[in-house]
Amino acid sequence: MYVAVIPNRGSPPAILLRESYREAGKTKNRTLANLSAWPAARIEQLRAVLRGDQLLPAGDAVEIVRALPHGHVLAALTTARRIELDGLLPRRGSERRRDLARALIIARLLDPAAKLATARMLNPATASHSLGEMLGLGAVTAKEVYATLDWLGREQGFIEITLARRHLKNGALLLYDVTSTYLEGRCCELAQYGHSRDHRRDRPQLIIGLLCASDGCPVAVEVFAGNTADPMTLSAQIDKLKRRFKLQRVVLVGDRGLLTEARIEATLRPAGLDWITALRAPAIRALAAEGGPLQASLFDTRDMAEITSPDFPGERLVVCKNPLLAAERGRKRDELLATTEKDLARIQARVRRPRRPLRGAAAIGAALGAVFGRRKVAKHFNVTITDDTFSFVRNQAAIASEAALDGIYVVRTNLPAAQSDAAATV
Repeated sequence: MYVAVIPNRGSPPAILLRESYREAGKTKNRTLANLSAWPAARIEQLRAVLRGDQLLPAGDAVEIVRALPHGHVLAALTTARRIELDGLLPRRGSERRRDLARALIIARLLDPAAKLATARMLNPATASHSLGEMLGLGAVTAKEVYATLDWLGREQGFIEITLARRHLKNGALLLYDVTSTYLEGRCCELAQYGHSRDHRRDRPQLIIGLLCASDGCPVAVEVFAGNTADPMTLSAQIDKLKRRFKLQRVVLVGDRGLLTEARIEATLRPAGLDWITALRAPAIRALAAEGGPLQASLFDTRDMAEITSPDFPGERLVVCKNPLLAAERGRKRDELLATTEKDLARIQARVRRPRRPLRGAAAIGAALGAVFGRRKVAKHFNVTITDDTFSFVRNQAAIASEAALDGIYVVRTNLPAAQSDAAATV
């Protein structure tokens, strides 16, 4: 650190306490404090201390204490006040428990870490920022952190109801989706093996469902057993909306893996809920079949059109085409086909080689299945297998049929156009 004198045109110069640091191999400076209001003698004393001089009288010595990063803490605390975070925490807990809960939420934003590390960053002796001091927490133990999390877990219902009252009302739009996370431990009752988004089929997992308001504000979260199919989580959410949040009519928005035809018929319609979702690929192909309502001419002058189909009575279908997505899907398909052809050519060479050739239709078929199983493009090839021959060729008709739908997706809803036009629905 050093004291810098900065000229200020016709005004007295600014006296600044500055610090040098390196970033990306470059030396930079930042201002720590403005000392312009200090008396000259006091500034000289500070200069002497920074130089390491031992000439100051003991009574006039300047004590240097540790400075904690504060700017990001102040920004987070200000935001917490602005969104009335305190109003979400029940008054039933002690004031310290509420302060600890607030600290854990903000610490999770500032510096996500393990519970023990979070306790250390809040402790005065080991603090890495000013959050603990700003909230007056004093010493914080890991045991207190876990007890506060248990308290938050018990109060989850109160917090969610408070959020629902703030952000939801009858007729509101709700966004719902699920994700999963795998576990390393063996003591969680909900941990089960299931479809792993983390590509860790060797580990049990949990399913997490999140409900958000239309602006993306989280309102409720729920954890399910790891072998729960995504659509099967809907019933619990609808029960929550109707029984706990007292909402009789909402618009549920979910992807085509969640709001399936079966869930719509068995869950949403009986509950009297509206929905916005999308069609799966087989349904889109059916709409695009010869004579169907989805034709390429819809996109001659626009990238969005609304159609109807007798297969979806009383519903609106908004067809969209994204040219960038179409180009990307075409690129990926070409790469997959080219790579698969190389693998098929290797199998063909094994069948044709003079020494120890690959023989038997079953053995050739097993090698072929391993190739197609990796890239899922079997429908794009015509193959001929005998006990001692193997040939293949691209199925150009299948490739062209798929390419015609590149970049096209169909949004499905039962909302009337007066409530949500095509653009708003998409």
